[in-house]
Amino acid sequence: MRKTVVFVVAAVIGATTLTGPAMAQSTGPTPGTTPASTPSAGMVQLNVNTAINSTLVDKYVRDAPNVALAKCEGASPKFASPVLTFSNYTPGPFMGVDANISADVQLKPGTGAGTYPLTVTCGSQTYSTQFTVPASQVAKVPSGAAKAGDGSMAG
Repeated sequence: MRKTVVFVVAAVIGATTLTGPAMAQSTGPTPGTTPASTPSAGMVQLNVNTAINSTLVDKYVRDAPNVALAKCEGASPKFASPVLTFSNYTPGPFMGVDANISADVQLKPGTGAGTYPLTVTCGSQTYSTQFTVPASQVAKVPSGAAKAGDGSMAG
């Protein structure tokens, strides 16, 4: 039993010694393959997906906090959109998104449903995306509508 354990340990150490340097030297792309694309140097987006909702990116959420996020290099990052106002610029990093700047977002009054641009400018670099604004919900209950819980539907 003891000889078997020693042999297995020796075999593992030998295999590690033989493959370790070979793996460490393999830094370039393998011949015949294409290298993986490098991550973008910058980006901009509205909101971040969560564990509960994975459809939040680039969608304005009515009646909830919204955040513009960007990854960019350069001085004085500045968000811009024709239908949003920005405040509380905060440097990152942020959990769940590769960004280094964020700002709180408010929808300008009277903005209708649709697709709008969002840009960030950092130094001489500008990044853009499109985001959607959903239609607003009915703010007033129609006249004569049933009222849940008030007993009007009881017979």
